[in-house]
Amino acid sequence: MVTVVAQLVHCFHLSRRYGQYNMNQESSTKVMEKPPFDRSSSQDSLDELSMEDYWTELENIKKSSENRQDQDVVVVKEPDEGELEEEWLKEAGLSNLFGESAGDPQESMVFLSTLTRTQAAAVQKRVETVSQTLRKKNKQYQIPDVRDIFAQQSESKEKVPDGTESQSDRTNENKYQGKDDQASSPVGEKELILPMPEEAPASETDINLEVSFAEQAVNQKESCKDRTQKGKGDNASSTHFRLPKDKTGTTRIGDLAPQDMKKVCHLALIELTALYDVLGIELKQQKAVKVKTKDSGLFCVPLTVLLEQDQKKVPGTRIPLIFQKLISRIEEGGLGTEGLLRIPGAAIRIKNLCQELEAKFYEGTFNWESVKQHDAASLLKLFIRELPQPLLSVEYLKAFQAVQNLPTKKQQLQALNLLVILLPDANRDTLKALLEFLQRVIDNKEKNKMTVMNVAMVMAPNLFMCHTLGLKSGEQREFVMAAGTANIMHLLIKYQKLLWTIPKFIVNQVRKQNTENHKKDKKAMKKLLKKMAYDREKHEKQDKNTNDADVPQGVIRVQAPHLSKVSMAIQLTEELKASDVLARFLSQESGVAQTLKKGEVFLYEIGGNIGERCLDDDTYMKDLYQLNPNAEWVIKSKPL
Repeated sequence: MVTVVAQLVHCFHLSRRYGQYNMNQESSTKVMEKPPFDRSSSQDSLDELSMEDYWTELENIKKSSENRQDQDVVVVKEPDEGELEEEWLKEAGLSNLFGESAGDPQESMVFLSTLTRTQAAAVQKRVETVSQTLRKKNKQYQIPDVRDIFAQQSESKEKVPDGTESQSDRTNENKYQGKDDQASSPVGEKELILPMPEEAPASETDINLEVSFAEQAVNQKESCKDRTQKGKGDNASSTHFRLPKDKTGTTRIGDLAPQDMKKVCHLALIELTALYDVLGIELKQQKAVKVKTKDSGLFCVPLTVLLEQDQKKVPGTRIPLIFQKLISRIEEGGLGTEGLLRIPGAAIRIKNLCQELEAKFYEGTFNWESVKQHDAASLLKLFIRELPQPLLSVEYLKAFQAVQNLPTKKQQLQALNLLVILLPDANRDTLKALLEFLQRVIDNKEKNKMTVMNVAMVMAPNLFMCHTLGLKSGEQREFVMAAGTANIMHLLIKYQKLLWTIPKFIVNQVRKQNTENHKKDKKAMKKLLKKMAYDREKHEKQDKNTNDADVPQGVIRVQAPHLSKVSMAIQLTEELKASDVLARFLSQESGVAQTLKKGEVFLYEIGGNIGERCLDDDTYMKDLYQLNPNAEWVIKSKPL
C-alpha cells in the first residue's frame, strides 16, 4: 500500500511539474499535445495517467466556472451545541425521545426493541447529548434515560432475527470472514485505499449482509487486538466482493412499500452512525438553511424543481429530462470515442449551448444535431456541478467523503451502501442513471481507452470537489482528497448492484418492527372489541386469512388481478422460485400479451411481517413462506 501511495504522490508532483495544475495554461491543448502513455507498460504509467486525468479535469472545472455567471450558493448552517444530535434523532424517527413530546416513549419502544447493541449505543449517545444541552438551556422537558428502555430488551436479544446478538449469527458472520478482514490492518490505522489496476488479480468473496455492519466492525476490532500483523493490508483492496445469494430473495432499493422504506432509512442512519462510532470516524450531517435557487430552467435548478417541471410533460419520470437527453446524445455518437468524458468541449461553445438550451429545450425547438459528442459530455458534467445542492446531497456529502477514512474496502462498501439508501429519491435515482451510463462507457474501454480508474478520476471532481473549490488546502491534503474521492467514485461505479441492495439484517429489523406493531394493534383492538361487547372468538375467526380454509398446507394461492388467469394455487417445493410462479401465469397469456407482460409484472409479498415487497426472480418461495407465513402473494406491475 505504501508503495502505491508513494507512486501516486510521485505522479501528483509530476502533474504539477508538467503544468497540469497551472490555471494560466491551456490544459486541454496540453493533454492533446502530450504523447499517449503505454497503458500496459507499467503500474507507474497507469497511475500517472490516472492522476493526470484528475488534475486536468479539476483544471477544466475551475476554468469553466470563471466563464459562468454568479452561481447559486448553498449556505450551510453551523449547528449549535446539541443541535446536530437533535436533528439526528429527528432523522432517525426518534424525535419523541426529547422535547415537548417526550415523556411517552411508547411510540419508539417497538423501534428501539429491534436495535442491535451498537445501534442502541449510537442512539443513547445522542439522546444523552441532547438531554445535557436542554438541561443547560433550562428547558423543562423530561428526557427519558434510554438505558432503561434498552435494559428491558436485553434479555430477548437472543431471539431477535435482526442478525447480531445470537451465537448462530456470530457463526454466520465468521463464515464471511474473508481475505479482506484477515489481511487488513487493525481498525484505527488510517491507510489510503486506492483503486487497483484492472490487470491485478482479485480474490472473490461474498459480502456479509446478514449481520449488522457495526457489529462486524466490533468483532473485527476485538480480533485485531490479538494480532500484531501490520503492513499486510496491501492485498485487501484487491478483494472483489460479491452480492451473496439469499434464498428469501435479495431486496433492492425500490422493492419495498414507502412505509417500510421509511423504516429502512431510519435504521440505515442509525447503523451508519454506529459503524462510524465503532471505527472512530466523525459523522457530521450538514443542513442547507438558505439556498438561493432558480424556480425554472435547466442549469442551477434543484432536482426536485426540475422533476416537477418534467413530470408535467412526462408523467412518472424520475430522472430529469435534460439529463436523460444529454446521456442519449453522448451515446448516439458512439461510446467507443477515444477520451470520452476526459476531453472537454470548447468553453465558448458550451456557454452558448447552455443559453440556447435554457431558451429552447422545453419548447422542443433545440437542434440536438448541432451538439458535438464532447460538448454533450461537458454539458452533462456541468449539469452535475451546477446543481444548487450536490448530487450526493448537502446532508451527506461530507459523509461520502469520510468513507475514504474507513480502514478496509469492505467497510467502505458497507458505508456507501447505507449512504445510498439515505439519499433523497431524486438524488439516488439520478445518481443511479449516471453510474449506469458510466459503466456503459467503461464497457467500451478497449476502444475509448477509459477504464474504470480513468472514469473515476475524471468524474470524482464533478461530484465531490466542485462545492469546495474555494477552500484553501495544502498540496498533500489535496492529493489525499483526490485519491480518496476517486476511490469512492471507483467503488460507486463498480459495485452498483451491491450498493443498491437493502441489507438483509435491516429488512429483518423492519419485519420485527411490523410484527411487534401488529401484536400491539391486535391487543388494542381486542381490548376495544371487548369493551364494545363483541364476541372475541368471532372476531378472531374473521381475523384469520380467508384463504386458509381454501388452501391446503404446503400450498399458496397467488392472485393476478390483471392477467387472464386471476388466481392459482401453487404447490410449494424446495426448488420453486418466484420466476417459476410468474412463468406459470404468463403461459396462460396469448402470444402478444405474454411478450408485453414479461418484464412488466412481478410477484409481490404483501402483508404479514412486511408492508409490500417486490420479489426478485431467484427467491425460493418455500423459504420465504416460512419467513412470512401470513403474507399474500400478488402478481402486478411496479408503481411509477
